[in-house]
Amino acid sequence: MRLDEVEELARRLMDQHGLDSWELRFDGAKARAGICRFDRKVIGLSRHLMALFDCDEVIDTVLHEVAHALVGPRHGHDEVWKATARSIGASATRCVSEHAPAVRGAWTGTCPKGHHVTRHRRPLRVASCARCSPEFDLEALITWRRDGSVVPMSDRYEAELRALRRRHIAGGAELPLLGLLDGRWAEAG
Repeated sequence: MRLDEVEELARRLMDQHGLDSWELRFDGAKARAGICRFDRKVIGLSRHLMALFDCDEVIDTVLHEVAHALVGPRHGHDEVWKATARSIGASATRCVSEHAPAVRGAWTGTCPKGHHVTRHRRPLRVASCARCSPEFDLEALITWRRDGSVVPMSDRYEAELRALRRRHIAGGAELPLLGLLDGRWAEAG
């Protein structure tokens, strides 16, 4: 959708639900569609994602944030928030649909079996593919490229990788590190 159309639609929905004193701002977020800043009375929308979304996705995002504004800062995505979101016509889901358009990250990680993940920021920690193994597995190590090119990783990343490989060669002691699960870091275990 065009941002001027998004702005007009969002402002109308905010006013309709009593948020006429709230401000609407577009921001540079690439991984989240919207945010409710209750303390500042601001609803923020990602200019990148709003430009990719269709009208229904924009409406759902705006109503999601309006529901946060209506219930207050202590509810997160609890039952009170869900009931309010549903009552105003939002889907009451925590995240944007996995089928919605997304801004592709500059960093692409690939495991040995060819599974891909993307990131907007340089990975700081060594990760393995969660599709290949639910726990950290050096055999499912993700290797990273930035905009399609192999680039050096940080000194910390390289040191962690060397230590993992030494440990693996020495007999594979427990690896209490982090694995990448559905785009989020999770304790291996």
